[in-house]
Amino acid sequence: MITEVTAVNFRQNLGDMLNQVQYRHDSIVINKDGKPVAALVDAELFARIRRMREHFEALSDRVAHAYDDVPAEQGMAEIEAAVAAERNR
Repeated sequence: MITEVTAVNFRQNLGDMLNQVQYRHDSIVINKDGKPVAALVDAELFARIRRMREHFEALSDRVAHAYDDVPAEQGMAEIEAAVAAERNR
């Protein structure tokens, strides 16, 4: 479950919210001035997010290196063509 709280409420109830995240594996979105500024998630989920981000960055690097010798205009044209083809599906 995802709970949204204000920063003031979060600060006042930190212990309870840590328990909620640790034992129930809930997530808490912390809002300030009505906008989300942070999230509290359990350590296992955070580790998964970190691994996914590392994999994404590695894949992005591989794609970037594959196009090192391709002029930017040609690369952008290929990307736009692929996006258009996918949208038409």
